[in-house]
Parts: sequence; C-alpha cells; structure tokens
Amino acid sequence: MSAVWRKSSRSNNGGNGNCVEIALTGAVARVRDSKNQTSSEVTAPHWAAFISAVKRGDLEES
Repeated sequence: MSAVWRKSSRSNNGGNGNCVEIALTGAVARVRDSKNQTSSEVTAPHWAAFISAVKRGDLEES
C-alpha cells in the first residue's frame, strides 16, 4: 500500500511553495517537504508528543 500524503493546512502562508506533508502509516509518521520527496520517519509516540507541543504553543518563536 502506498502512503497517502497530506499537506498541512498551515503550509504556504507566504505563497512561496513551502509545504509540510505527512503520511501516517501504521505506527510511523512519515514527514517531508513537498519540494523534497525524501521523507523522514517518526514513531507514533514521538509524533503525538510533537503535535501536543505544537498545540500547547511550546514551539512558537518569541
């Protein structure tokens, strides 16, 4: 089964083509830049921790 890639709804805010894409495949989240088809894999627990940090605002620039 091939991965189904989805783009972040927050990508490309500046119109410059910078998009983050993710494909959830079982216990792994595959993440890539839409301009670079090479992906990195993140385990499900690490992906969940990342999403939680984003929702809390822990990763915002000050």
